Amino acid sequence: MTPGEMVAVFGAGAGAGAVNAVVGSGTLITFPVLLATGLPPVTATVSNGLGLVPGSISAIIGYREELKGQRRRVLWFGTGAVLGGLTGAVLLLTLPASAFERIVPALVGIALVLVACQPLIAARVRRRRREGGSVHRDGGPLLFIGLTLASVYGGYFSAAQGIIYVSLMGMLLDDTLQRLNAVKNVLAAVVNTVAAVLFLFWADFDWTAVVLIAAGSALGGLVGARTGRRFSPAVLRTLIVSVGALALVHLVLQ
Repeated sequence: MTPGEMVAVFGAGAGAGAVNAVVGSGTLITFPVLLATGLPPVTATVSNGLGLVPGSISAIIGYREELKGQRRRVLWFGTGAVLGGLTGAVLLLTLPASAFERIVPALVGIALVLVACQPLIAARVRRRRREGGSVHRDGGPLLFIGLTLASVYGGYFSAAQGIIYVSLMGMLLDDTLQRLNAVKNVLAAVVNTVAAVLFLFWADFDWTAVVLIAAGSALGGLVGARTGRRFSPAVLRTLIVSVGALALVHLVLQ
């Protein structure tokens, strides 16, 4: 890797860390850069997954205030993230790279619609609670299964993983978007870490790329979290939908 490529990979890692902390889809920044340095697709995916772990952790630190009072929820969803992330990582190492190509754009498109409609969905959840309807505090089995399946996808590739998380939680939980975003960062960190442990033993990766992305994403995660926490719900939702739309176009055209 040339010095210029190293600078580009570090910069991409910083950008991905910041975007992941606020929205998700940071992989769409780092992955093309790694491919441009000459890494094979699977090696680039694995190196990217390893490198983004510090960024996920720094995003959690940045959103620690929004995580207060959500320990039970995080532990419950985190269990599904462990199972899903491990499954997705195994699929990455065993399935052809094109296995998810057709379903991923559809998942991202549905997620964007759900995020955009989150205020209406949240209002309906609150109304059902007032009327004595059966609304589970933590989303019930449906949300757990949905987040676990999203974690399978995250362990496999992770582009727009965070957007899918936020859309599912926004549909079934009555909570603020910033608090849901904080949980999203924890789930992404769990998936990335579980996949990283598996990759360390059974996958080929590039240590230079891993270290550069790790350093950049750790810095970017802190900056992104500090900035993202100041956004109003409307601004944050608009940002999520905008970045997600760009991710969708990229996935469809690639």
